[in-house]
Amino acid sequence: MHRARHGRPLSSRSAARRGRGIRGPVLPAGVPAWRSRAERFDLLVLEAFAPIDRRWHDRIAKLDIAVDEVPKIRALDPNSVTWPPEVVAEGPVPLSRLVPAGVDRHGATTRARLVLFRRPLELRAKRQEDLVDLLNEVLVRQVATYLGIDPEVVDPDLTGEPDD
Repeated sequence: MHRARHGRPLSSRSAARRGRGIRGPVLPAGVPAWRSRAERFDLLVLEAFAPIDRRWHDRIAKLDIAVDEVPKIRALDPNSVTWPPEVVAEGPVPLSRLVPAGVDRHGATTRARLVLFRRPLELRAKRQEDLVDLLNEVLVRQVATYLGIDPEVVDPDLTGEPDD
């Protein structure tokens, strides 16, 4: 390790102060690895939602899609883990929630919103393909709940559903 004039070892802080530190980003902004995990997840959500939106666009035009890091909701009954129909969950862990249109605390009207919980969804998928499939299942179930129809009507290819 190099030493400064006064015998102290050079730290990364002192090296950066003298112009020898990292000079710019490690990856250029155009490459896929430059995106954060949250940005990559958002892109996967858009990819999974696109076929549903193409087919049902007229009926779901007033439905917003949102992503939260982790759920901020709890089970109605922690002992038996009972979830209302607007929550898609795997056991005690919610994966998404459908928030109906309504009025906020300031009296303004709000649109219906489908909220996906990124961390629980990512933790249940071993590979990116698994995550895309899981996102598709969750989105299909939530859109079906929003429209008041069976999930198989939204996506006839749906083969399985996450456990409630």
